[in-house]
Amino acid sequence: MASSSLPPAMEIGESRNWTELPPELTSLILHRLGAIEILENAQKVCRSWRRVCKDPSMWSKIDMRNLGDLEDMDYNLEIMCRHAVDRSQGGLVEIDIWYFGTDGLLNYIAYRSSNLSSLRLTRCSQITDDGLVEAVLKLPLLEELELSYCSLSGVSLKVLGQSCPNMKTLKLKRYPQKENDDDALAIAETMPKLRHLQLFGNGLSDTGLNAILDSCLNLEHLDLRRCFNVNLIGDLQKRCSERVKVVRHPNDSTQDIDIGSSEDEYPYGFSDIDLMSDDTEFDDYYDLTGASDYSDYDQFDYYDGMLI
Repeated sequence: MASSSLPPAMEIGESRNWTELPPELTSLILHRLGAIEILENAQKVCRSWRRVCKDPSMWSKIDMRNLGDLEDMDYNLEIMCRHAVDRSQGGLVEIDIWYFGTDGLLNYIAYRSSNLSSLRLTRCSQITDDGLVEAVLKLPLLEELELSYCSLSGVSLKVLGQSCPNMKTLKLKRYPQKENDDDALAIAETMPKLRHLQLFGNGLSDTGLNAILDSCLNLEHLDLRRCFNVNLIGDLQKRCSERVKVVRHPNDSTQDIDIGSSEDEYPYGFSDIDLMSDDTEFDDYYDLTGASDYSDYDQFDYYDGMLI
């Protein structure tokens, strides 16, 4: 009988030891996880995974998305995020932070990540205008910025545009606002290289939109959903369709956008119409009391001696 042509590792009944995969393949697999899953679980599996998880190349992109249940977590996301930034050793180019961002964390990231090109902040209520501006001044290579339900004034947006001359993508999600062109005028004045612009729930009017179309000549994608002060009809609609490849209108579907619960969406009880009118093993690591910046410390090092 002819022998099987399958390679030895694929013979029926034989299993693959995941801990013996080549480092390059392990890295590809682990890159599909978020930073929280890597630090809390994946790196504790075995020594080989631990070594891969400590490689700076694993941390060029840091995804800190979470469900926002911070009080129910057994760990502190801010210290965990600082630890991830330290592991990147200056190679961080993209970071995504949900709910727990602070001025201190943002500036920690900016100080250690001058090559950062993409920053996404979602529902980070503790980040102030001044904190964001201070951080962005250290990030001249920033090309993509997304702020979802975070505080940012038109004045700060102007400073941001002046500090990041290569800005190509800007996404601002707000709760539906009354008419206000501050954001639009700041964008028109300081961000001429924009290609993708999302102004979800913004208060801009026809005046602000025309200013953007006058200045942002490379614009390819414009999202105006829930911008109910814009009358996207007639000549203005024609101008948008002629100048911009993809235009999302104020009343277009928002199914692909995270707009939170109805309580979250309207924190003051107004609708759109109203507006128009028990594990303690790592407690010491995540304790903020007297915490350092952890730049020279790795709490998980002792795991290497325990893993077989």
